[in-house]
Amino acid sequence: MPQSLTTPSTSELLIKKSRFIGCVQPVADPAAAQQVVAALRAQHPAAAHVCWALLAGGHSAAVDDGEPSGTAGRPMLEVLRHQDLEGVLATVVRYYGGINLGAGGLVRAYTDCIAQALLGAEKTPIVHLLPLCCAMPYALEGVARRELQAAGGTLGQVQHAAQVEMTFTLPEPAAASLVVKLNEAGHGQMRWLEVDEAA
Repeated sequence: MPQSLTTPSTSELLIKKSRFIGCVQPVADPAAAQQVVAALRAQHPAAAHVCWALLAGGHSAAVDDGEPSGTAGRPMLEVLRHQDLEGVLATVVRYYGGINLGAGGLVRAYTDCIAQALLGAEKTPIVHLLPLCCAMPYALEGVARRELQAAGGTLGQVQHAAQVEMTFTLPEPAAASLVVKLNEAGHGQMRWLEVDEAA
């Protein structure tokens, strides 16, 4: 199951006099990631590189920022993918210490820096919410509300006309079970509507 982070988490490594400052944090989209990277550049004007990797909203990015191609951004991105993260930006600010690390050394440094930051990160599962809509006789409204609450759903619009029409959202894994329970409780009187049919 994909996960995201609840708050930013940082790490710092010193390797052959180079200082690597890593951070992993939740972001909504590439625009938000660009703002974070721009702010880091402003905070660290003397840094040699601000490398980053992003997995958010179906987008991915891996930026080496002057490091040899494939030695910074891509290894950081692979760490995020390996941990099945979504909506996460990984950044590493590098202050060059005067000693070249070589391609293998750079890959290890950037990978380790992000892996260390993730060790201290609090992760949270990404739960997709499913919208549902149903119509029922008035006598079933109380049962539907109780079952919805027990399933961890959120009640949306409720309309009282010839029947009660109710829209709600709930975590996708709980949806099928709730539909079965309500159908059983309603003895065939529950009518499931397309969400956009709701007036």
